[in-house]
Amino acid sequence: MVTGASSGIGRATARRLARDGFEVLAAARRVDRLEELAAETGCRTVQCDVTDPADVARLAQAAGDSVTLLVNNAGGALGTDRIEAADLDRFRTMFETNVLGTVAVTKALLPALIASGAGTIITITSIAGQIAYEGGGGYNAAKFAEVAINDALRLELNGKPVRVCDIAPGLVESDEFALVRFDGDAERAKKVYEGVDRPLTQDDIAECVAWVAELPHHVNIDKLTVKPVAQAAPYKMHRGPIYG
Repeated sequence: MVTGASSGIGRATARRLARDGFEVLAAARRVDRLEELAAETGCRTVQCDVTDPADVARLAQAAGDSVTLLVNNAGGALGTDRIEAADLDRFRTMFETNVLGTVAVTKALLPALIASGAGTIITITSIAGQIAYEGGGGYNAAKFAEVAINDALRLELNGKPVRVCDIAPGLVESDEFALVRFDGDAERAKKVYEGVDRPLTQDDIAECVAWVAELPHHVNIDKLTVKPVAQAAPYKMHRGPIYG
Protein backbone atom coordinates (compact mmCIF):
# COMPACT_ATOMS: atom_id res chain seq x y z
CA MET A 1 0.00 0.00 0.00
CA VAL A 2 1.39 3.38 -1.05
CA THR A 3 -0.51 6.57 -0.17
CA GLY A 4 -0.10 9.81 -2.09
CA ALA A 5 0.73 7.73 -5.15
CA SER A 6 -0.52 10.10 -7.85
CA SER A 7 2.73 12.09 -8.10
CA GLY A 8 6.23 12.64 -6.74
CA ILE A 9 7.78 10.23 -4.27
CA GLY A 10 4.58 8.19 -3.94
CA ARG A 11 4.27 7.53 -7.66
CA ALA A 12 7.99 6.76 -7.99
CA THR A 13 7.72 4.35 -5.05
CA ALA A 14 4.70 2.56 -6.52
CA ARG A 15 6.57 2.15 -9.81
CA ARG A 16 9.70 0.84 -8.10
CA LEU A 17 7.88 -1.64 -5.87
CA ALA A 18 5.83 -2.96 -8.80
CA ARG A 19 9.05 -3.44 -10.76
CA ASP A 20 10.47 -5.39 -7.80
CA GLY A 21 7.52 -7.77 -7.82
CA PHE A 22 5.28 -6.34 -5.11
CA GLU A 23 1.52 -6.43 -5.60
CA VAL A 24 1.00 -2.69 -5.18
CA LEU A 25 -2.19 -0.98 -4.11
CA ALA A 26 -1.77 2.71 -4.94
CA ALA A 27 -3.94 5.27 -3.13
CA ALA A 28 -4.47 8.94 -3.94
CA ARG A 29 -7.22 11.51 -4.48
CA ARG A 30 -6.79 11.97 -8.25
CA VAL A 31 -8.41 9.11 -10.11
CA ASP A 32 -7.04 10.05 -13.53
CA ARG A 33 -3.47 9.90 -12.23
CA LEU A 34 -4.14 6.54 -10.59
CA GLU A 35 -5.54 5.16 -13.84
CA GLU A 36 -2.37 6.22 -15.67
CA LEU A 37 -0.22 4.56 -13.00
CA ALA A 38 -2.26 1.35 -13.17
CA ALA A 39 -1.94 1.21 -16.96
CA GLU A 40 1.83 1.67 -16.66
CA THR A 41 2.62 -0.66 -13.76
CA GLY A 42 -0.30 -3.07 -13.39
CA CYS A 43 -0.90 -1.95 -9.83
CA ARG A 44 -4.33 -1.88 -8.21
CA THR A 45 -5.71 1.50 -7.17
CA VAL A 46 -8.11 3.05 -4.70
CA GLN A 47 -9.23 6.66 -4.52
CA CYS A 48 -8.49 7.94 -1.04
CA ASP A 49 -8.26 11.24 0.79
CA VAL A 50 -6.42 10.23 3.97
CA THR A 51 -8.32 12.89 5.96
CA ASP A 52 -11.70 11.33 5.06
CA PRO A 53 -12.73 8.46 7.40
CA ALA A 54 -14.96 6.87 4.75
CA ASP A 55 -12.12 6.86 2.22
CA VAL A 56 -9.72 5.33 4.75
CA ALA A 57 -12.25 2.60 5.57
CA ARG A 58 -12.59 1.85 1.86
CA LEU A 59 -8.80 1.75 1.53
CA ALA A 60 -8.53 -0.81 4.35
CA GLN A 61 -11.21 -2.94 2.73
CA ALA A 62 -9.38 -2.84 -0.61
CA ALA A 63 -6.11 -3.82 1.11
CA GLY A 64 -7.63 -6.99 2.56
CA ASP A 65 -6.69 -9.10 5.57
CA SER A 66 -2.93 -9.24 5.00
CA VAL A 67 -0.58 -6.35 4.16
CA THR A 68 3.19 -6.71 4.20
CA LEU A 69 4.15 -3.10 3.45
CA LEU A 70 2.56 0.29 4.11
CA VAL A 71 4.26 3.40 2.73
CA ASN A 72 2.76 6.49 4.39
CA ASN A 73 3.64 9.16 1.84
CA ALA A 74 0.53 11.37 1.60
CA GLY A 75 1.14 14.86 2.98
CA GLY A 76 3.00 17.96 1.91
CA ALA A 77 3.80 21.59 2.71
CA LEU A 78 1.76 24.74 2.19
CA GLY A 79 3.42 28.14 2.11
CA THR A 80 6.36 29.58 4.03
CA ASP A 81 4.46 31.67 6.56
CA ARG A 82 6.32 33.15 9.49
CA ILE A 83 4.52 32.50 12.79
CA GLU A 84 3.56 36.17 13.15
CA ALA A 85 1.64 35.94 9.86
CA ALA A 86 0.51 32.32 10.10
CA ASP A 87 -2.44 31.24 7.99
CA LEU A 88 -4.07 28.87 10.45
CA ASP A 89 -6.06 27.14 7.73
CA ARG A 90 -2.79 26.17 6.03
CA PHE A 91 -1.32 25.01 9.34
CA ARG A 92 -4.46 22.97 10.05
CA THR A 93 -4.42 21.36 6.60
CA MET A 94 -0.75 20.37 6.96
CA PHE A 95 -1.42 18.80 10.35
CA GLU A 96 -4.49 16.93 9.13
CA THR A 97 -2.78 15.46 6.06
CA ASN A 98 0.70 14.75 7.41
CA VAL A 99 -0.20 13.67 10.94
CA LEU A 100 -3.85 12.69 11.30
CA GLY A 101 -3.91 11.16 7.82
CA THR A 102 -0.87 9.04 8.62
CA VAL A 103 -2.40 7.95 11.94
CA ALA A 104 -5.75 7.11 10.32
CA VAL A 105 -4.25 4.95 7.57
CA THR A 106 -1.81 3.23 9.91
CA LYS A 107 -4.53 2.47 12.45
CA ALA A 108 -6.80 1.06 9.74
CA LEU A 109 -4.12 -1.22 8.30
CA LEU A 110 -2.41 -2.36 11.51
CA PRO A 111 -4.48 -5.55 11.90
CA ALA A 112 -3.55 -6.62 8.36
CA LEU A 113 0.12 -5.69 8.87
CA ILE A 114 0.29 -7.78 12.04
CA ALA A 115 -1.67 -10.64 10.44
CA SER A 116 0.86 -10.84 7.59
CA GLY A 117 3.48 -12.08 10.05
CA ALA A 118 6.08 -9.80 8.47
CA GLY A 119 4.71 -6.26 8.16
CA THR A 120 6.66 -3.09 7.47
CA ILE A 121 5.55 0.53 7.92
CA ILE A 122 7.63 3.16 6.16
CA THR A 123 6.65 6.77 6.74
CA ILE A 124 8.09 9.48 4.51
CA THR A 125 8.80 12.29 6.94
CA SER A 126 11.34 15.07 6.25
CA ILE A 127 14.43 16.73 7.63
CA ALA A 128 11.88 19.48 8.42
CA GLY A 129 10.84 17.09 11.21
CA GLN A 130 14.36 17.15 12.65
CA ILE A 131 15.43 20.81 12.46
CA ALA A 132 13.19 23.89 12.39
CA TYR A 133 13.82 26.76 9.99
CA GLU A 134 12.43 30.23 9.42
CA GLY A 135 9.21 30.22 7.43
CA GLY A 136 8.75 26.52 8.05
CA GLY A 137 6.90 26.55 11.36
CA GLY A 138 3.69 24.94 10.12
CA TYR A 139 5.43 22.22 8.13
CA ASN A 140 8.04 21.74 10.87
CA ALA A 141 5.29 21.24 13.45
CA ALA A 142 3.48 18.70 11.29
CA LYS A 143 6.61 16.73 10.45
CA PHE A 144 7.96 16.78 14.03
CA ALA A 145 4.58 15.38 15.10
CA GLU A 146 4.65 12.73 12.38
CA VAL A 147 8.12 11.63 13.56
CA ALA A 148 6.84 11.43 17.16
CA ILE A 149 3.89 9.26 16.05
CA ASN A 150 6.32 6.93 14.26
CA ASP A 151 8.58 6.71 17.33
CA ALA A 152 5.64 5.94 19.63
CA LEU A 153 4.35 3.32 17.19
CA ARG A 154 7.69 1.52 17.16
CA LEU A 155 7.56 1.25 20.95
CA GLU A 156 3.94 0.12 20.97
CA LEU A 157 4.55 -2.57 18.36
CA ASN A 158 7.60 -3.99 20.09
CA GLY A 159 7.11 -7.77 20.20
CA LYS A 160 4.89 -7.77 17.10
CA PRO A 161 6.16 -8.82 13.64
CA VAL A 162 6.03 -5.27 12.27
CA ARG A 163 8.97 -3.01 11.44
CA VAL A 164 8.61 0.78 11.67
CA CYS A 165 10.88 3.05 9.63
CA ASP A 166 11.08 6.81 9.20
CA ILE A 167 12.69 7.99 5.93
CA ALA A 168 13.48 11.70 6.11
CA PRO A 169 14.38 13.29 2.76
CA GLY A 170 16.06 16.64 2.34
CA LEU A 171 15.78 18.60 -0.90
CA VAL A 172 13.99 16.45 -3.49
CA GLU A 173 13.29 17.86 -6.93
CA SER A 174 9.90 16.25 -7.38
CA ASP A 175 7.26 17.23 -9.90
CA GLU A 176 4.79 18.87 -7.51
CA PHE A 177 6.05 19.38 -3.93
CA ALA A 178 7.38 22.94 -4.33
CA LEU A 179 4.68 23.82 -6.86
CA VAL A 180 1.96 22.93 -4.34
CA ARG A 181 3.80 24.71 -1.53
CA PHE A 182 3.84 27.93 -3.55
CA ASP A 183 0.24 27.73 -4.81
CA GLY A 184 1.18 26.79 -8.36
CA ASP A 185 3.77 29.57 -8.81
CA ALA A 186 6.18 27.76 -11.15
CA GLU A 187 8.85 30.48 -11.06
CA ARG A 188 8.98 30.51 -7.28
CA ALA A 189 9.05 26.71 -7.16
CA LYS A 190 11.91 26.62 -9.67
CA LYS A 191 14.03 28.91 -7.48
CA VAL A 192 14.06 26.29 -4.70
CA TYR A 193 16.36 24.13 -6.84
CA GLU A 194 18.20 26.92 -8.68
CA GLY A 195 21.95 26.39 -8.78
CA VAL A 196 21.85 23.16 -6.74
CA ASP A 197 24.21 20.59 -8.25
CA ARG A 198 22.20 17.34 -8.29
CA PRO A 199 19.32 17.64 -5.83
CA LEU A 200 17.72 14.35 -4.86
CA THR A 201 15.11 12.92 -7.20
CA GLN A 202 11.89 11.16 -6.30
CA ASP A 203 13.44 7.98 -7.70
CA ASP A 204 16.28 8.30 -5.17
CA ILE A 205 13.76 8.14 -2.34
CA ALA A 206 11.91 5.26 -3.99
CA GLU A 207 15.25 3.43 -4.05
CA CYS A 208 15.58 3.99 -0.30
CA VAL A 209 12.05 2.68 0.31
CA ALA A 210 12.78 -0.45 -1.70
CA TRP A 211 16.06 -1.04 0.14
CA VAL A 212 14.41 -0.81 3.57
CA ALA A 213 11.44 -2.94 2.51
CA GLU A 214 13.56 -5.70 1.00
CA LEU A 215 16.03 -6.18 3.84
CA PRO A 216 15.64 -9.40 5.87
CA HIS A 217 12.64 -8.81 8.09
CA HIS A 218 14.54 -9.01 11.37
CA VAL A 219 16.56 -5.94 10.25
CA ASN A 220 14.81 -2.66 11.16
CA ILE A 221 16.06 0.68 9.88
CA ASP A 222 14.55 2.97 12.51
CA LYS A 223 15.48 6.25 10.81
CA LEU A 224 17.06 7.05 7.46
CA THR A 225 18.00 10.67 6.71
CA VAL A 226 18.71 11.31 3.03
CA LYS A 227 20.08 14.62 1.69
CA PRO A 228 21.89 15.67 -1.48
CA VAL A 229 25.59 16.40 -1.03
CA ALA A 230 24.79 20.07 -1.68
CA GLN A 231 22.59 20.29 1.42
CA ALA A 232 24.07 20.35 4.91
CA ALA A 233 20.84 21.35 6.70
CA PRO A 234 17.35 22.63 5.81
CA TYR A 235 18.75 26.17 5.96
CA LYS A 236 22.22 25.55 4.47
CA MET A 237 22.44 24.79 0.75
CA HIS A 238 25.41 25.13 -1.59
CA ARG A 239 24.33 26.69 -4.87
CA GLY A 240 27.01 26.23 -7.48
CA PRO A 241 29.12 23.51 -9.07
CA ILE A 242 30.28 20.56 -6.98
CA TYR A 243 30.87 17.80 -9.47
CA GLY A 244 32.33 19.87 -12.29
